[in-house]
Parts: sequence; structure tokens; C-alpha cells
Amino acid sequence: FWNLLINITTVLLIILLIYYPATKQLESVFTFFMFNLLIFMLTFVLNKITLSIGAAFGLFAVFSMLRYRTEGITLKDMTYLFIFIALGLIGAIQRKHYQLCIIDGIIFCFTFILDVNLFIKHELYKLVEYENIELIKPENSQLMLDDLKKRTGLNIHRYRIEKINFLRDTADIIIYYYEKKHSK
Repeated sequence: FWNLLINITTVLLIILLIYYPATKQLESVFTFFMFNLLIFMLTFVLNKITLSIGAAFGLFAVFSMLRYRTEGITLKDMTYLFIFIALGLIGAIQRKHYQLCIIDGIIFCFTFILDVNLFIKHELYKLVEYENIELIKPENSQLMLDDLKKRTGLNIHRYRIEKINFLRDTADIIIYYYEKKHSK
């Protein structure tokens, strides 16, 4: 049961220190925690009845596809789901406690470093419909960037024109800006 304690501690640390403060999605927290716990228990039980770890991994694949194949979850949430499923699988395999702590610590550290954006700025994007069609010309690039900044109030550093509709005199544009530290 030490492995279960290490697993639950790692999951709670990731949820409480990384995932929840950034997203505030309580319903996802329940799903992630329960998936982790159930995968841990199933793998532990199946491992004890001399079922191969390959079969347990196949079971994890079936469970992960079962509900979330059709659900519209974000890529980031899908990655967190995979992290929690993997932690459950790793924790249920009979490893020495210090090995499990090292593996879980590595996963926690990389999740923290990559999601908290200590070293990488978090670039956000939005799709906007833009009606000032004259500014989409390449020679008006800076004017368009200034206009987009003024209209949106965002510090846009680049944009990409996706589609131009000459019948309506509009363009679909993806604007890119960096997330401010105080607002997520």
C-alpha cells in the first residue's frame, strides 16, 4: 500500500499545485483522480493474478478510449488524463518505493516545468473575423497589427490570415499573444 500512498500523493500534488490553479475545472479533477485510482487498483489486482502487464496496458487503452474518444476535451486535458493513467499503471507495478518516488518525481517536475511556463512564454491565440480588408495586404502588415492591438486590447505579436471572403469583405485571422502572468 506504500505504492498507493506514493501514487495518490503524486496525483494530489499535480492536481493541487499545477492543474487546478491553472484551469479551475473541478469536474476534471474528479475524473482524473478516479481514473488514476481505478487504473491503479485494476492493474494491481490483475498483476497479482499473474496476468501480463501487456494485458493491463491493453485494459488501460480500452478504458481511455471508452468515454473520451467522443468527448470534446482539450489536448491539454487529454495529456493530463494520460499522465494520471500512466501514474496509476506505474504505481501498481511492483517497484521499490524509492524507484517509484524517483519516477513520480520526474513526472511531477516535468509537468510543473512545462505547464507553469517558468521558461517558456505561454502563447494564446484567437480566431477573429476582420472587416478592414484593405489592411490585409502585405505592405500594410504593421498597420494591421496596430489596428488589431487597438481593437482587442491584447498585446498581439503576430497574426495569420486563414481565409479571405471578398464577397463580405472580411478575413478570418488568427491572432497570437502571450498570456499575462496575473490572468489565466
